[in-house]
Amino acid sequence: MNPIIYFILLLSSLLAASGQCLFKSGASGAQIMADFINPIIIGGLMCYGASTILWIWALSRAPLLIVYPFTALTFVMVYAGSVLVFGERFSLSGMLGVACVLLGLFIIVTSRA
Repeated sequence: MNPIIYFILLLSSLLAASGQCLFKSGASGAQIMADFINPIIIGGLMCYGASTILWIWALSRAPLLIVYPFTALTFVMVYAGSVLVFGERFSLSGMLGVACVLLGLFIIVTSRA
């Protein structure tokens, strides 16, 4: 598979994870529904929109069996963001889960290459 597709999938996952972190940040301290309409939440929506466009582009050029497992990479990135950006505590079992996800993604991608 073309390496540019892998790059696009990584970028799409990064944008989706960034959107989640922006949603968390923009939602912090919100008291009423109107509080959820703010520049940080809008930034998160823009990240999600860009991620979706890249995702659809990748789907148009690669098998779903390869593309779809990259959704798991978003989980890994959000986990890292929760620790690095928000100072949330990671656990040993959480890190083991992340390692399993990455190993699974590696196995799927390399078996279909």
